Amino acid sequence: MSDFRQQALDYHAFPKPGKISVELTTSAETAEDLSLAYSPGVAEPVREIAANPDDVYKYTAKGNLVAVITNGTAILGLGNLGPLASKPVMEGKALLFKRFANLDAVDIEVKHRTPEEFINTVANIADTFGGINLEDIKAPECFEIEKELKQRCNIPVFHDDQHGTAIVTAAAMINALDIQGKKIEESKIVCMGAGAAAIACMELLIKCGALREKIYMLDRKGVIHTRRDDINEYKQRFANNTDQRTLQDVICGADVFVGVSGPNVLGADDVKLMAPNPVIFACSNPDPEINPDLAHSVRDDLIMATGRSDYPNQVNNVLCFPFIFRGALDVRATDINDEMKVAAVNAIRAIAKLPVPESVLKASGYESLDFGKNYIIPKPMDPRLLKSVAGAVARAAIATGVAQIELPEDYML
Repeated sequence: MSDFRQQALDYHAFPKPGKISVELTTSAETAEDLSLAYSPGVAEPVREIAANPDDVYKYTAKGNLVAVITNGTAILGLGNLGPLASKPVMEGKALLFKRFANLDAVDIEVKHRTPEEFINTVANIADTFGGINLEDIKAPECFEIEKELKQRCNIPVFHDDQHGTAIVTAAAMINALDIQGKKIEESKIVCMGAGAAAIACMELLIKCGALREKIYMLDRKGVIHTRRDDINEYKQRFANNTDQRTLQDVICGADVFVGVSGPNVLGADDVKLMAPNPVIFACSNPDPEINPDLAHSVRDDLIMATGRSDYPNQVNNVLCFPFIFRGALDVRATDINDEMKVAAVNAIRAIAKLPVPESVLKASGYESLDFGKNYIIPKPMDPRLLKSVAGAVARAAIATGVAQIELPEDYML
């Protein structure tokens, strides 16, 4: 681990600090180039945009530019370490946007005293960008922040910790249930955790067919039930009318366990209580809710996923967010709505069922991968994600009326 720590520090420090930079897209070699790039030539697109604001997409980089914005109140699994400490994560997000979807992204870290100040700051700069990716903002403030910004901005605003996690989780979950011979609408689901990611995951699973009354959500005080008076409006949606109070109560006969909480909260004896052919997603990072080796030691009929790359079935947001924004920006969507999220779920699911290209096997370090218990979701390096997910999202945006332009016939060819 000490070697890895130093490798990570060196990666960020060399050959020069950070992971992103700005590149020029046009010539700037001659006096004529400079006269076109700046004064006096730049006045011409200024006049055009002033007369027709949509021309900003024609003459500037707005349509390919994403802002990755945070306040640093929920950095990875490290907690509230402040905006400056979040900068490596936001630069990393910008790197992923560029690497996987050729989207330019800049990181913005905001200091503020109240959520309203944060909302005002972001809303006031939003027109600079084609889309806004919110990141590492703690619950429950993140819900209100995203809601207000979606109302105030005419570009897509997407809190990836909520919806990116939910999309990838739903895609992997439905595939896992298919393999286990189960239907999502008949499955009993236990969710350990009640923060932003947990609530978004469960809401999207419901949109994909899960029944709210079959979902049992737990926070630090146990099962969220209708007789509790200490839960916020977001947890209230999952308050179950039940006498069960503990994880051990609700895990009995459960088909699915989803963990977005903390390490080692699910025991081997708990796993033994689950229904035949269970599905466990232990997504706490870096240490999951239960070690996969321990879970498999007590159940040989299990499908297991984690957030880690060193175990099969990694639930990783990079499978989704670059392509969600690519599709949304390519049709100038004003929103990323539920229909676009479900379209992304189905596109990701479908790729896992296709033969895996040799290039993906090589990049992922596998000799072979076939749809099944140890391969329920595509690998991040799969080049088919870009065309499939971005295309599905763009078409859903058009179908639901949030797109401002049509897709070209040769899109992604």
